[in-house]
Amino acid sequence: MKFSVTRETLLKPLQLAAGVVERRQTLPVLSNVLIRLQGNNLSLTGTDLEVELVGRIMLDAAGEDGEITVPARKLLDICRSLPEASNIAFSTDNQKIIIKSGKSRFTLSTLPATDFPSVEDSPGALEITVQQKELKRLIDRTAFSMAQQDVRYYLNGMLFELKPGHMRTVATDGHRLALCTCLISTPVTSTHHAILPRKGVMELLRLLTDGNGEVKLLFGGNHLRAILADFTFTSKLVDGKFPDYDRVLPKGGNKRVLANRDELRLSFSRAAILSNEKYRGVRLHLASGLLTMVANNPEQEEAEEQIAVEYTGDTLEIGFNVSYLVDVLGVLGGDKVQLTLSDSNSSVLLEESEIGDSVYVVMPMRL
Repeated sequence: MKFSVTRETLLKPLQLAAGVVERRQTLPVLSNVLIRLQGNNLSLTGTDLEVELVGRIMLDAAGEDGEITVPARKLLDICRSLPEASNIAFSTDNQKIIIKSGKSRFTLSTLPATDFPSVEDSPGALEITVQQKELKRLIDRTAFSMAQQDVRYYLNGMLFELKPGHMRTVATDGHRLALCTCLISTPVTSTHHAILPRKGVMELLRLLTDGNGEVKLLFGGNHLRAILADFTFTSKLVDGKFPDYDRVLPKGGNKRVLANRDELRLSFSRAAILSNEKYRGVRLHLASGLLTMVANNPEQEEAEEQIAVEYTGDTLEIGFNVSYLVDVLGVLGGDKVQLTLSDSNSSVLLEESEIGDSVYVVMPMRL
Protein backbone atom coordinates (compact mmCIF):
# COMPACT_ATOMS: atom_id res chain seq x y z
CA MET A 1 0.00 0.00 0.00
CA LYS A 2 1.29 3.45 -0.92
CA PHE A 3 -0.35 6.88 -1.01
CA SER A 4 0.07 10.51 0.03
CA VAL A 5 -2.43 12.92 1.56
CA THR A 6 -2.38 16.40 3.08
CA ARG A 7 -2.43 16.71 6.88
CA GLU A 8 -5.65 18.77 6.87
CA THR A 9 -7.52 16.24 4.70
CA LEU A 10 -6.50 13.33 6.92
CA LEU A 11 -6.89 14.90 10.36
CA LYS A 12 -10.69 15.16 10.78
CA PRO A 13 -11.64 11.60 9.68
CA LEU A 14 -8.68 10.22 11.64
CA GLN A 15 -9.74 12.10 14.80
CA LEU A 16 -13.32 10.83 14.51
CA ALA A 17 -12.32 7.22 13.75
CA ALA A 18 -9.74 7.23 16.58
CA GLY A 19 -12.34 8.76 18.91
CA VAL A 20 -14.37 5.54 18.74
CA VAL A 21 -11.36 3.42 19.73
CA GLU A 22 -11.17 2.66 23.46
CA ARG A 23 -7.81 3.11 25.19
CA ARG A 24 -8.03 -0.23 26.98
CA GLN A 25 -8.85 -3.15 24.73
CA THR A 26 -9.11 -6.89 25.19
CA LEU A 27 -8.06 -7.44 21.55
CA PRO A 28 -4.88 -5.65 20.37
CA VAL A 29 -6.37 -4.99 16.92
CA LEU A 30 -9.16 -2.90 18.50
CA SER A 31 -6.54 -0.29 19.46
CA ASN A 32 -5.85 0.14 15.75
CA VAL A 33 -7.54 2.02 12.94
CA LEU A 34 -8.10 0.18 9.66
CA ILE A 35 -6.65 1.99 6.63
CA ARG A 36 -7.98 0.77 3.27
CA LEU A 37 -7.07 2.16 -0.17
CA GLN A 38 -8.88 1.34 -3.43
CA GLY A 39 -7.79 3.54 -6.32
CA ASN A 40 -8.03 7.06 -4.94
CA ASN A 41 -10.65 6.13 -2.32
CA LEU A 42 -9.11 6.05 1.14
CA SER A 43 -11.12 4.91 4.16
CA LEU A 44 -10.29 4.97 7.88
CA THR A 45 -12.26 2.71 10.25
CA GLY A 46 -12.34 2.63 14.05
CA THR A 47 -14.45 0.33 16.21
CA ASP A 48 -14.90 -0.92 19.79
CA LEU A 49 -17.27 -3.75 18.68
CA GLU A 50 -20.27 -1.64 19.77
CA VAL A 51 -19.75 1.44 17.59
CA GLU A 52 -18.03 1.60 14.18
CA LEU A 53 -17.05 4.74 12.29
CA VAL A 54 -15.77 4.85 8.72
CA GLY A 55 -14.31 8.10 7.36
CA ARG A 56 -13.86 8.41 3.58
CA ILE A 57 -11.31 10.57 1.74
CA MET A 58 -10.98 11.14 -2.03
CA LEU A 59 -7.25 11.43 -2.80
CA ASP A 60 -5.92 13.74 -5.52
CA ALA A 61 -4.02 10.84 -7.08
CA ALA A 62 -4.45 7.08 -6.92
CA GLY A 63 -1.92 5.09 -4.92
CA GLU A 64 -1.09 1.42 -4.57
CA ASP A 65 -4.12 -0.47 -3.22
CA GLY A 66 -3.99 -2.29 0.08
CA GLU A 67 -5.29 -2.46 3.64
CA ILE A 68 -3.58 -2.51 7.04
CA THR A 69 -4.34 -1.63 10.66
CA VAL A 70 -2.22 0.96 12.48
CA PRO A 71 -2.15 2.07 16.18
CA ALA A 72 -4.83 4.76 16.29
CA ARG A 73 -3.48 7.02 19.06
CA LYS A 74 0.10 7.02 17.80
CA LEU A 75 -0.96 7.80 14.23
CA LEU A 76 -3.23 10.61 15.42
CA ASP A 77 -0.50 12.09 17.64
CA ILE A 78 1.98 12.00 14.74
CA CYS A 79 -0.42 13.73 12.34
CA ARG A 80 -1.36 16.38 14.93
CA SER A 81 2.31 17.16 15.60
CA LEU A 82 3.23 17.71 11.94
CA PRO A 83 3.25 21.27 10.54
CA GLU A 84 0.05 22.63 9.01
CA ALA A 85 -0.38 22.24 5.23
CA SER A 86 2.23 19.47 5.20
CA ASN A 87 2.00 16.49 2.88
CA ILE A 88 2.16 13.00 4.42
CA ALA A 89 3.36 9.94 2.47
CA PHE A 90 2.41 6.44 3.63
CA SER A 91 3.95 3.16 2.51
CA THR A 92 4.07 -0.36 3.88
CA ASP A 93 7.22 -2.48 4.18
CA ASN A 94 7.48 -5.90 5.82
CA GLN A 95 4.51 -5.58 8.23
CA LYS A 96 5.47 -1.99 9.11
CA ILE A 97 3.98 1.27 7.90
CA ILE A 98 6.37 4.13 7.08
CA ILE A 99 5.12 7.69 7.41
CA LYS A 100 7.16 10.51 5.85
CA SER A 101 6.56 14.24 5.93
CA GLY A 102 9.29 16.77 5.14
CA LYS A 103 12.34 15.68 7.11
CA SER A 104 10.27 13.58 9.55
CA ARG A 105 10.08 9.79 9.26
CA PHE A 106 8.11 7.38 11.47
CA THR A 107 7.86 3.60 11.39
CA LEU A 108 4.85 2.03 13.11
CA SER A 109 4.03 -1.62 13.74
CA THR A 110 0.86 -2.96 12.13
CA LEU A 111 -1.58 -5.85 12.43
CA PRO A 112 -3.25 -7.64 9.50
CA ALA A 113 -6.51 -6.16 8.21
CA THR A 114 -8.01 -9.66 8.24
CA ASP A 115 -7.97 -9.53 12.07
CA PHE A 116 -10.06 -6.35 12.12
CA PRO A 117 -13.71 -6.97 13.10
CA SER A 118 -16.54 -5.47 11.10
CA VAL A 119 -20.11 -4.79 12.17
CA GLU A 120 -22.41 -7.02 10.15
CA ASP A 121 -25.23 -5.57 8.07
CA SER A 122 -28.75 -5.78 9.45
CA PRO A 123 -31.07 -7.40 6.92
CA GLY A 124 -34.44 -5.79 6.30
CA ALA A 125 -33.43 -2.38 7.62
CA LEU A 126 -35.99 0.43 7.64
CA GLU A 127 -34.51 3.42 5.79
CA ILE A 128 -35.32 7.12 6.18
CA THR A 129 -33.61 10.34 5.10
CA VAL A 130 -33.48 13.50 7.24
CA GLN A 131 -31.50 16.72 7.23
CA GLN A 132 -28.39 16.69 9.40
CA LYS A 133 -29.46 19.80 11.31
CA GLU A 134 -32.84 18.17 12.15
CA LEU A 135 -31.18 15.04 13.53
CA LYS A 136 -28.62 17.14 15.42
CA ARG A 137 -31.44 19.16 16.95
CA LEU A 138 -33.28 16.01 18.06
CA ILE A 139 -30.17 14.72 19.84
CA ASP A 140 -29.06 18.11 21.25
CA ARG A 141 -32.47 18.68 22.80
CA THR A 142 -32.67 15.34 24.61
CA ALA A 143 -29.17 13.89 25.19
CA PHE A 144 -28.65 15.56 28.58
CA SER A 145 -31.48 13.50 30.09
CA MET A 146 -29.86 10.12 29.36
CA ALA A 147 -28.83 8.06 32.38
CA GLN A 148 -25.07 7.50 32.85
CA GLN A 149 -24.57 4.15 34.58
CA ASP A 150 -28.04 3.07 35.59
CA VAL A 151 -28.64 -0.62 36.35
CA ARG A 152 -31.68 -0.23 34.11
CA TYR A 153 -29.33 -0.43 31.11
CA TYR A 154 -32.03 0.63 28.62
CA LEU A 155 -32.01 4.11 30.23
CA ASN A 156 -28.28 4.54 29.38
CA GLY A 157 -29.21 5.53 25.85
CA MET A 158 -31.74 7.33 23.68
CA LEU A 159 -34.98 6.05 22.19
CA PHE A 160 -35.51 6.73 18.48
CA GLU A 161 -39.18 6.30 17.64
CA LEU A 162 -40.47 6.25 14.08
CA LYS A 163 -44.16 6.75 13.38
CA PRO A 164 -46.02 7.71 10.21
CA GLY A 165 -45.05 11.32 9.49
CA HIS A 166 -42.56 11.91 12.29
CA MET A 167 -39.45 10.78 14.17
CA ARG A 168 -39.00 11.34 17.90
CA THR A 169 -36.10 11.07 20.34
CA VAL A 170 -36.74 10.41 24.04
CA ALA A 171 -34.27 10.21 26.95
CA THR A 172 -34.84 9.74 30.68
CA ASP A 173 -32.79 8.89 33.76
CA GLY A 174 -35.84 8.17 35.93
CA HIS A 175 -35.89 11.67 37.46
CA ARG A 176 -36.45 13.73 34.31
CA LEU A 177 -37.54 13.14 30.74
CA ALA A 178 -36.79 14.94 27.47
CA LEU A 179 -38.70 14.48 24.22
CA CYS A 180 -38.24 16.12 20.80
CA THR A 181 -40.10 15.50 17.54
CA CYS A 182 -39.42 16.29 13.88
CA LEU A 183 -41.45 15.68 10.74
CA ILE A 184 -40.17 13.22 8.13
CA SER A 185 -41.19 12.86 4.51
CA THR A 186 -40.12 9.21 4.14
CA PRO A 187 -43.24 7.02 4.28
CA VAL A 188 -43.32 4.90 7.45
CA THR A 189 -46.27 2.56 7.82
CA SER A 190 -45.82 1.30 11.39
CA THR A 191 -44.21 2.28 14.71
CA HIS A 192 -40.52 1.38 15.05
CA HIS A 193 -38.38 1.68 18.20
CA ALA A 194 -34.58 1.63 18.56
CA ILE A 195 -32.48 2.44 21.66
CA LEU A 196 -29.08 3.86 20.74
CA PRO A 197 -26.49 3.46 23.55
CA ARG A 198 -24.97 6.56 25.15
CA LYS A 199 -21.60 6.24 23.38
CA GLY A 200 -23.34 5.82 20.02
CA VAL A 201 -25.40 8.95 20.65
CA MET A 202 -22.33 11.06 21.49
CA GLU A 203 -20.28 9.76 18.54
CA LEU A 204 -23.15 10.37 16.11
CA LEU A 205 -23.55 13.90 17.47
CA ARG A 206 -19.87 14.62 16.74
CA LEU A 207 -20.46 13.84 13.05
CA LEU A 208 -23.50 16.05 12.55
CA THR A 209 -23.43 19.70 11.49
CA ASP A 210 -26.04 22.46 11.36
CA GLY A 211 -25.92 22.46 7.56
CA ASN A 212 -28.56 21.32 5.08
CA GLY A 213 -26.74 18.11 4.18
CA GLU A 214 -28.78 14.92 4.37
CA VAL A 215 -28.16 11.83 6.44
CA LYS A 216 -29.59 8.42 5.61
CA LEU A 217 -30.64 6.39 8.66
CA LEU A 218 -31.00 2.62 8.46
CA PHE A 219 -32.81 1.00 11.40
CA GLY A 220 -32.01 -2.71 11.55
CA GLY A 221 -33.00 -5.38 14.04
CA ASN A 222 -29.92 -4.80 16.21
CA HIS A 223 -28.04 -1.92 14.53
CA LEU A 224 -28.53 1.71 13.57
CA ARG A 225 -26.50 3.01 10.64
CA ALA A 226 -26.11 6.65 9.61
CA ILE A 227 -24.65 7.39 6.16
CA LEU A 228 -23.31 10.89 5.49
CA ALA A 229 -21.33 12.24 2.54
CA ASP A 230 -17.91 11.45 4.05
CA PHE A 231 -18.75 9.13 6.95
CA THR A 232 -20.62 5.95 7.75
CA PHE A 233 -21.56 5.42 11.40
CA THR A 234 -22.86 2.11 12.76
CA SER A 235 -23.86 1.29 16.33
CA LYS A 236 -25.33 -1.72 18.03
CA LEU A 237 -28.67 -1.06 19.67
CA VAL A 238 -29.54 -1.66 23.31
CA ASP A 239 -31.53 -4.87 23.62
CA GLY A 240 -34.29 -3.79 25.97
CA LYS A 241 -37.72 -2.18 26.25
CA PHE A 242 -37.83 1.56 26.80
CA PRO A 243 -40.40 2.74 29.39
CA ASP A 244 -43.78 3.95 28.12
CA TYR A 245 -42.89 7.64 28.19
CA ASP A 246 -46.47 8.71 27.44
CA ARG A 247 -47.49 7.54 30.92
CA VAL A 248 -44.83 9.80 32.46
CA LEU A 249 -46.13 12.97 30.78
CA PRO A 250 -48.22 14.85 33.40
CA LYS A 251 -51.87 15.17 32.43
CA GLY A 252 -54.41 17.67 33.71
CA GLY A 253 -52.06 20.28 35.15
CA ASN A 254 -54.17 23.35 36.04
CA LYS A 255 -51.43 25.79 37.04
CA ARG A 256 -49.78 27.41 34.02
CA VAL A 257 -46.83 29.72 34.52
CA LEU A 258 -45.30 31.84 31.74
CA ALA A 259 -41.82 33.28 32.40
CA ASN A 260 -38.90 34.85 30.56
CA ARG A 261 -36.64 31.90 29.77
CA ASP A 262 -33.26 33.64 30.15
CA GLU A 263 -34.29 35.45 33.31
CA LEU A 264 -35.54 32.21 34.85
CA ARG A 265 -32.40 30.29 33.86
CA LEU A 266 -30.07 32.93 35.35
CA SER A 267 -32.11 33.08 38.57
CA PHE A 268 -31.93 29.29 38.96
CA SER A 269 -28.17 29.35 38.23
CA ARG A 270 -27.58 31.94 40.93
CA ALA A 271 -29.73 30.11 43.48
CA ALA A 272 -27.88 26.87 42.67
CA ILE A 273 -24.62 28.35 44.01
CA LEU A 274 -25.87 27.96 47.60
CA SER A 275 -27.82 24.74 47.13
CA ASN A 276 -26.75 21.47 48.75
CA GLU A 277 -23.91 20.16 46.56
CA LYS A 278 -25.19 16.59 46.78
CA TYR A 279 -28.95 17.02 46.37
CA ARG A 280 -29.05 20.37 44.47
CA GLY A 281 -32.50 21.16 45.87
CA VAL A 282 -34.33 24.46 45.35
CA ARG A 283 -37.74 25.33 46.82
CA LEU A 284 -40.17 27.22 44.57
CA HIS A 285 -42.99 29.34 45.98
CA LEU A 286 -45.55 30.32 43.37
CA ALA A 287 -47.97 33.16 43.97
CA SER A 288 -49.98 35.47 41.73
CA GLY A 289 -47.54 37.17 39.36
CA LEU A 290 -44.45 36.12 41.33
CA LEU A 291 -42.12 33.10 41.57
CA THR A 292 -39.76 32.94 44.56
CA MET A 293 -36.95 30.38 44.69
CA VAL A 294 -34.97 29.55 47.83
CA ALA A 295 -31.89 27.33 48.13
CA ASN A 296 -30.13 26.24 51.36
CA ASN A 297 -27.07 24.20 52.20
CA PRO A 298 -25.74 22.42 55.34
CA GLU A 299 -23.59 25.49 56.18
CA GLN A 300 -26.82 27.40 56.93
CA GLU A 301 -26.30 29.61 53.86
CA GLU A 302 -29.29 30.71 51.79
CA ALA A 303 -30.02 32.17 48.38
CA GLU A 304 -33.34 33.77 47.45
CA GLU A 305 -34.40 34.92 44.00
CA GLN A 306 -37.66 36.47 42.84
CA ILE A 307 -38.90 36.74 39.29
CA ALA A 308 -42.10 38.22 37.85
CA VAL A 309 -44.20 35.64 35.98
CA GLU A 310 -47.57 35.43 34.29
CA TYR A 311 -49.65 33.41 36.77
CA THR A 312 -53.01 33.96 38.41
CA GLY A 313 -53.82 30.69 40.24
CA ASP A 314 -53.52 29.47 43.83
CA THR A 315 -50.24 29.58 45.75
CA LEU A 316 -48.03 26.49 45.48
CA GLU A 317 -44.79 25.36 47.11
CA ILE A 318 -42.71 22.64 45.44
CA GLY A 319 -39.07 21.45 45.42
CA PHE A 320 -36.85 20.45 42.46
CA ASN A 321 -33.29 19.51 41.61
CA VAL A 322 -32.16 22.90 40.29
CA SER A 323 -29.60 21.35 37.90
CA TYR A 324 -32.39 19.56 36.02
CA LEU A 325 -34.30 22.82 35.54
CA VAL A 326 -31.17 24.70 34.37
CA ASP A 327 -30.42 21.91 31.85
CA VAL A 328 -33.89 22.21 30.30
CA LEU A 329 -33.83 26.00 30.14
CA GLY A 330 -30.43 25.80 28.47
CA VAL A 331 -31.70 23.81 25.46
CA LEU A 332 -35.16 25.36 25.02
CA GLY A 333 -35.53 28.09 22.41
CA GLY A 334 -37.70 31.20 22.37
CA ASP A 335 -38.01 34.10 24.81
CA LYS A 336 -40.70 32.54 26.99
CA VAL A 337 -41.05 29.19 28.72
CA GLN A 338 -44.26 27.61 29.96
CA LEU A 339 -44.37 25.54 33.16
CA THR A 340 -47.45 23.43 33.86
CA LEU A 341 -48.00 22.11 37.41
CA SER A 342 -50.86 20.56 39.37
CA ASP A 343 -49.69 20.13 43.01
CA SER A 344 -46.56 19.89 45.18
CA ASN A 345 -46.22 16.12 44.63
CA SER A 346 -46.54 16.07 40.84
CA SER A 347 -44.00 16.54 38.07
CA VAL A 348 -43.65 19.82 36.19
CA LEU A 349 -44.05 19.99 32.41
CA LEU A 350 -41.77 22.50 30.64
CA GLU A 351 -42.16 23.58 27.03
CA GLU A 352 -41.75 26.56 24.75
CA SER A 353 -44.64 29.00 24.97
CA GLU A 354 -44.83 29.18 21.18
CA ILE A 355 -45.63 26.02 19.25
CA GLY A 356 -42.52 23.97 20.04
CA ASP A 357 -41.38 20.45 19.20
CA SER A 358 -39.88 19.63 22.62
CA VAL A 359 -41.41 18.60 25.93
CA TYR A 360 -39.62 18.15 29.27
CA VAL A 361 -40.72 16.55 32.53
CA VAL A 362 -38.93 17.01 35.88
CA MET A 363 -39.99 15.10 39.00
CA PRO A 364 -40.34 17.02 42.28
CA MET A 365 -38.07 16.62 45.34
CA ARG A 366 -39.03 16.48 48.99
CA LEU A 367 -37.13 19.30 50.73
